[in-house]
Amino acid sequence: MSKDQWVWQIEETFPSRTGAGKDILNSVLEQLKVYGYADHDISSVHLALEEALVNAIKHGNQHDADKQVHVVVKLSPNLLRIEVEDEGTGFDPEGVPDPTLPENLELPSGRGLMLMRSFMSRIEFNESGNRVLMEKVRTPS
Repeated sequence: MSKDQWVWQIEETFPSRTGAGKDILNSVLEQLKVYGYADHDISSVHLALEEALVNAIKHGNQHDADKQVHVVVKLSPNLLRIEVEDEGTGFDPEGVPDPTLPENLELPSGRGLMLMRSFMSRIEFNESGNRVLMEKVRTPS
């Protein structure tokens, strides 16, 4: 999609502190409402983006406030694209245990990635695993 088709964009960098991504999260959700995205799409994006931000702060940057989280969001009438990048060493998303398997039910992590994959239309990681690209295709009304 060319940049001319984006109706709204935001780019923000913030330190790895709990709650630091709240403003960008709220801005994205507000713009989804402005452009008439369905409530269930907005809820899906809320959960997925919140999880991506928490993962970047907690797992990627290890709560190190000297490390930054960089977020780029682009919105078109029918597509939301979000990139979240941290300054951590990255991870292998395929190495995250399946949280639905009985032996993993009580593990403290892994469900967030599953939620992101189920709520977004597309999710992919860069090769080093410190940047996630998520897209949500607008549900037709």
